[in-house]
Amino acid sequence: MSMGSIQVIGLGPGRAGLITREAWELMKGAKQLILRTSIHPTVEAVKKAGIKFATYDKLYEKAPNFETLYQAIADDLVRRAAMGEQIVYAVPGSPLVAERTVVLLREQAQKRVDIDLVIHPGMSFVEVLYTRLGVDPVEGLMILDAEDVAKLHERPFTNLVITQVYDERTASDCKLSLMEFLPDDAPVTFIHNLALPDESVRTIYLYELDRQKDIDHLTTLFVPRKA
Repeated sequence: MSMGSIQVIGLGPGRAGLITREAWELMKGAKQLILRTSIHPTVEAVKKAGIKFATYDKLYEKAPNFETLYQAIADDLVRRAAMGEQIVYAVPGSPLVAERTVVLLREQAQKRVDIDLVIHPGMSFVEVLYTRLGVDPVEGLMILDAEDVAKLHERPFTNLVITQVYDERTASDCKLSLMEFLPDDAPVTFIHNLALPDESVRTIYLYELDRQKDIDHLTTLFVPRKA
């Protein structure tokens, strides 16, 4: 049996033009293309190009939490590759920015000799965020998943980017955690549909976070270090 492989690529932060040329060519030539989820703006362009793919969308309906979901995805990819499959695995944004399944894949692949794992660089939402907000990452930047904000025990000394503010409940939990060390009326930046034609980047007060009408999987929060 030939050695299986997993090549991990990113779908970019929003519009299809931000997918790298390398990632696009890998998708076109893939024997087996699997998307973590089809709920991403660039997937429509993949469909229009006639590129066939599978997704892990059904696992989202069954998993009790995101950690269990991401572990299930990583386990399935490793199982398939161990059987000799040649897989191109595509994730939203960049594989190396806020992508838990890739972390889990790397941990498992390091323990095996029968799987070839290659992680390709991609463009993440962070590069677009720098441009929109005029932020220089050299000044310091902490990126957290919304689920991990509760682990903060004190105010960060750097700018803070909170990703994957999926819904009103997540936004509410995030808000309450931040209020442990920020005033209720701290100005924060609500970012929605970054790099898409209808993107919205607006300043709100922290207490208003879970009252926004357009919260979904493409919502990010920016908390300046001087908030």
